[in-house]
Amino acid sequence: MKSDTDSRPIYRVDRFEVPLESRDVLLERLTVIRDLLQNIEGCRQNLVLEQPSRGGTATFVTFVEWQNEEVFLQAKARIAEEYRKVAFDPQAFLQQIGAKAVMSNMNAV
Repeated sequence: MKSDTDSRPIYRVDRFEVPLESRDVLLERLTVIRDLLQNIEGCRQNLVLEQPSRGGTATFVTFVEWQNEEVFLQAKARIAEEYRKVAFDPQAFLQQIGAKAVMSNMNAV
């Protein structure tokens, strides 16, 4: 029998701040990731949001709603495999472009 948490949506909310000169590079990567996620079953919402720039910084928030934890974990593994195939290291990329990132998984209350 499935528990209530097995059927609850999972929300992935990430916030990125980068120097304006890195804005386009980050947006390009976020678009690639959004396109990958959009094609995974169980992805209900998939947004890339941008806050108007202030003080030489570009700020983006990504918001992805997953059907439940099971599909979220499957998607996470699939994306990790895609990164391995193309030798993409997300942490190194963020460091290279001078990004500050706060990433979180959330549940509705």
